[in-house]
Amino acid sequence: METVYVAGGCLWGVQAFFKTIPGIISTEAGRANGKTQTLDGNYDGYAECVKLTYDPEVLSIYKIMEYLFEVIDPYSVNKQGHDVGEKYRTGFYSKDDQHLQEAKDFINQREDCFKIKVEVLPLSNYVKSALEHQDRLEHYPEDHHMCHIPLHLLNKYK
Repeated sequence: METVYVAGGCLWGVQAFFKTIPGIISTEAGRANGKTQTLDGNYDGYAECVKLTYDPEVLSIYKIMEYLFEVIDPYSVNKQGHDVGEKYRTGFYSKDDQHLQEAKDFINQREDCFKIKVEVLPLSNYVKSALEHQDRLEHYPEDHHMCHIPLHLLNKYK
């Protein structure tokens, strides 16, 4: 099993989407590559993300990137759907240099590669989200209206 971290705006929908992908073993809502936790409990500079544990015999980094690009606007900076701010930026993070190179290759092979704003960076830090954010749309499906990912995509691979 291997692990990568994907950021695609609000983590609720991203987690719900990736849970349906064949080869994904587990998901965890969290925050990546931030600076500090503030006194009011917020996380400064972090991207909302989903930790993906997957089977590399079933799922490649290229396919993970294809799936990510299905549910994000890769040309947008710090915005996905109605969610705006640095924490809603898009990204791919890993501690494995090979994962990062494969993600960069995926982007560079696209005709529109120079317009893409998805960051591909080493994972510098990660914080697991609070329990109420784990599998949020599974526990509270009525919250889907707050998610930028269309319902048909959340159910596409079930």
